[in-house]
Amino acid sequence: MGILVLSIHFGPNVLSLADITREIRRTFELFTDARRGNNTRYTLVDAGLSAFSVFFMQSPSFLEYQRSLEQAHGRNNAQTLFGVHAIPSDNHIRTLLDATEPAQLQPLFTWLFEALNQAGVLDTYRCSVNQSLLVALDGTEYFSSKAIHCPHCSTREHANGEVRYVHGALTPVLVKPGLDKVIALAPEFIRPQDGSHKQDCELNAAKRWLAANAARLSPLNVTVLGDDLFCHEPFCRDLLGRDLNFILVCKPSSHATVEDWLAFLQRDGGMRTLVRSRWNGRHRETDTYRYACDIPLRDGQDALLVNWCELTTSDAQGKILYRNSFATSLELTDQSVAPIVAAGRSRWKIENENNNVLKTKGYHFEHNYGHGQQHLSSVLASLIILAFLVHTILEYMDDQYQLLRQKLPSRQRLFSDIRTLTSYLCFETWGDLITFMLASFEPPTPKPKTG
Repeated sequence: MGILVLSIHFGPNVLSLADITREIRRTFELFTDARRGNNTRYTLVDAGLSAFSVFFMQSPSFLEYQRSLEQAHGRNNAQTLFGVHAIPSDNHIRTLLDATEPAQLQPLFTWLFEALNQAGVLDTYRCSVNQSLLVALDGTEYFSSKAIHCPHCSTREHANGEVRYVHGALTPVLVKPGLDKVIALAPEFIRPQDGSHKQDCELNAAKRWLAANAARLSPLNVTVLGDDLFCHEPFCRDLLGRDLNFILVCKPSSHATVEDWLAFLQRDGGMRTLVRSRWNGRHRETDTYRYACDIPLRDGQDALLVNWCELTTSDAQGKILYRNSFATSLELTDQSVAPIVAAGRSRWKIENENNNVLKTKGYHFEHNYGHGQQHLSSVLASLIILAFLVHTILEYMDDQYQLLRQKLPSRQRLFSDIRTLTSYLCFETWGDLITFMLASFEPPTPKPKTG
């Protein structure tokens, strides 16, 4: 049976998409099957692979077209490209996956992450700050409804008394300043028992995510990035206790003790200031860095001491274009403050190059593919993130895919073409599909001249 094939050139360990799909199959074989009786024509493996194929192909109608191909030609791309033995109906897929805890997909994300590490891809993400890997944390909502809900929904009550049911997740990613790709890590889902406020939910989800992943990350020299809600002492101590550094947005307005200390140091001359001017390609801008070390994060003799830094960017007329401040466990010096601030600022990539891509660039992260009564919504969200991760792996490891992306730089255009082709033609392998598409860009062979 044909499986997607690609080659990896980052290191001695070769990873193919055939390996990835086999690992997906092994993972799905461990899924919880809640069925009773003899109605087992379709397997959980086929349900899981079918759902993944929809998100990988960025086509909600992919399975419908493959069923039509099967009727007309006796085979289909879900079978040849993804190894689906028999395509379940959409309702069957939802029913079969509803009882699956999303945590059962964690080993698959771990396996892919370790493969990227062994291949040397992760080393390309090491930044100039202590050669560390930067992991950005942030939460996002991917489902909202006034009527549809399940026991795992959180609720939002508005001032007018309207109640909305929502699902949210912490969506960690590996980022690097100046790099336009992020590497998605396993999500952690926000659950009602975390509390009724968004901050509490994200923080508790982040703690669970750390508990599940820190032992694997700490040997890799990881620095955690996050916004102001993560910048409080218990979470910072949790990071340090797990041998992880941090660069977290720290607004003095929400940290009264920090603000008092900074005001004192500014008056006493204890604040270090660096001013740098640069040309941004159109006009000159001025970056002003301020930093101070050993600032207590809260009041009290036993308060955690952090290093604090701030960047203010202004134009030639003195208008402030950007201002933000950070608390960090890393050492601040005249040489390190700018790279540390650049690393801290790269946390925005989790919004622009992860959450926004998932929601607006063909993955339809906020689309309700099925809500279920147990875990369906979260499992489908995990599979969407998994598809995004596998696409990223292809961009690093598949030479033909890289070439095709150069010719079709828009992911949406690329998968629009793939959707069209796989609706009418059946390809034995992923390589055959990509080769077919690349051939359309080759110049036609000139006809021989006749006398």
